[in-house]
Amino acid sequence: MGDARRSTSFFTEQHLSYADILPPLQVRARIEVAVLNFLKVLNSPAPAISNLPTIKRKASNSRVNQGLLTDVSWIFLSHAFCTKSLTRENTAKSFIRVWKVMEMCYEILVLEKRVTQRELFYKLLCASPDYFASQLQVNQTIQDVVALLRCSRFSLGIMASSRGAVAGRLLLQEPNEETVDCTTCGSSGYAISGDLDLLEKLVMKTDAHYIFVIEKHAIFQRLAEDRVFNQIPCILITAKGYPDIATRFFLHRMSQAFPEMPILGLVDWNPAGLAILCTFKYGSIGMGLEAFRYACNIKWLGLRKDDLEIIPEESLIQLKPRDMQIAKSLTSSEILQDNYKEELAVMVESRRKAEIEALYFHGYDFLGKYLAKKIVQAHYI
Repeated sequence: MGDARRSTSFFTEQHLSYADILPPLQVRARIEVAVLNFLKVLNSPAPAISNLPTIKRKASNSRVNQGLLTDVSWIFLSHAFCTKSLTRENTAKSFIRVWKVMEMCYEILVLEKRVTQRELFYKLLCASPDYFASQLQVNQTIQDVVALLRCSRFSLGIMASSRGAVAGRLLLQEPNEETVDCTTCGSSGYAISGDLDLLEKLVMKTDAHYIFVIEKHAIFQRLAEDRVFNQIPCILITAKGYPDIATRFFLHRMSQAFPEMPILGLVDWNPAGLAILCTFKYGSIGMGLEAFRYACNIKWLGLRKDDLEIIPEESLIQLKPRDMQIAKSLTSSEILQDNYKEELAVMVESRRKAEIEALYFHGYDFLGKYLAKKIVQAHYI
């Protein structure tokens, strides 16, 4: 997998914390070392419960890194630690969860299997119901284990669940399989696998000029059904909302395979749409140890504030408290470039948002015309 972390402009290599991609034997060795160190402390002349030092996954420990030889930026975490201890009431359960997840991952690696986060949750729910009551607890603990062992989730035997789909002018070939023509996959598109190892091995070919990242599955289906890729030589991809890891990795692979091809985002004009775009562009703080593996230089095609001129006033929707929370979070981060901040400020000041579907006021076939016009105007950055 591509290693973009080597090239930095403002932060040197020693500032970066990252998770390695390791073979199962090395991951098992790291788990064994963690267990041995824990037992060593317990058996010392002055026994004590050791703390678990994990990289701090908070905004205060995050930075945005810009490569010297590439336009791709990504979120990374520096070397600030937080500790979990069995002797502190507020971290005791999360301390035990880390060991439970490590134990389960060790078993998975021994069996040479892979599981999804959801499968892992049900295994842990049955084995340790006192410690795992929700999927969120499992997801957070997985990230604790990644931060402790400094290896990727995939290296731990955890497979990404994928909601993503791709359509358009793209030929895909898995090892020892027939080539798939994504123009023939219908309105639902080709389902993106959650197996990152398989995605890494995909052979990709295209004669497209653009990659369109579509926030909503319904919009993706409309464009695929209208075969917009026959009018505009393009590839369509969607994560059906907030981007999952597999879809982000697939898009990252395409950006490496076709480095000259613009990647253009079509999202709702609201704080959530901008947050989705930024996740594709920079990664997320929670995944800061692996963000460079998924980031890509996506540009914001639409909807933009200038598009409000072609959207009826009646189609604008009032911002909700959740929208304002997302806007506040985006504003306080280092991520947003100035023109994104301007768009967000207009949203907040007007207290309005617009959804892509509002363009249907001009007819159900208008989306393709809209994309073509935006490209001609080169109105994206």
